[in-house]
Amino acid sequence: MNWHEIINFEDYGALLALVQNSIIAGAVLGLVGGLAGTFVIMRDLAFAVHGISELSFAGAAAALLFGASVAGGSIAGALVAAALIGVLGSRARDRGSVIGVLMPFGLGLGVLFLSLYEGRAANKFGLLTGQIVAIDTPRLSWLLATSAAVLVCLAVMWRPLSFASLDPHVAAARGVPVRLLSPAFMLVLGLAVAVSVQVVGALLVLALICTPAAAAVRVSASPVVVPLLSAALATVSVVGGILLSVGSSIPVSPYVTTISFTLYGVCRAVGAVRKRRGWTTRRPSPRLDTVRSPGAL
Repeated sequence: MNWHEIINFEDYGALLALVQNSIIAGAVLGLVGGLAGTFVIMRDLAFAVHGISELSFAGAAAALLFGASVAGGSIAGALVAAALIGVLGSRARDRGSVIGVLMPFGLGLGVLFLSLYEGRAANKFGLLTGQIVAIDTPRLSWLLATSAAVLVCLAVMWRPLSFASLDPHVAAARGVPVRLLSPAFMLVLGLAVAVSVQVVGALLVLALICTPAAAAVRVSASPVVVPLLSAALATVSVVGGILLSVGSSIPVSPYVTTISFTLYGVCRAVGAVRKRRGWTTRRPSPRLDTVRSPGAL
């Protein structure tokens, strides 16, 4: 095995200057993935993330085949998947079967479009494993605009969505529009998945959206600490993966996923120690005396 293909710091300074756009994009997507992932873990939607990523991959592959914007195709595919899961899988018991149907369909479409594409093989491979190291200014603009939309939507729905995620029945009784929030969040999640696919590809998107949040809940139950820690872990994973991949011939996704998994292992170990010593706190539950009236939501 040639280690220079995996870790290579020759001419690192010169190469680093070429990936400034990638580092900016990685930091922004770490923030988006970490914050959105908090609700993915709270609402048990990890399987949905993978289902959305498959149709996002199909949309990107279709755009590549027909010469359209790959970023736009990825977003369109993700939004279609999110809308279908939100409508057809509104009940938790139906969601798994809906996602199970969509995943092979999206992956099959993506493989079909890529098999018909006669361009560069690197473009095909990049849709599955990510190619953010080569990000250009127009693509960065797409990514930043979509990420900004996701962050604004999360900020608007953060408080009612948190309440509805912790206890949907009590939230509904207090007037929170639980049925409206669920499909709305699925669309926001679709956007987050679409931009994350551009980092680690369709096959490994869970490492950016789910793993950091899953690590954060291992060490804290605070509604403030968990999203902040999740965003920090996701940002470290993405930016660290980009910095390690500079100059190597390996796609960026193995570096991102390895760092993300390592951080999860560390957080899990810390959580086990805290539990053994009796330092853990129980999962927070909504307190009716601290919940404002529905109009304040």
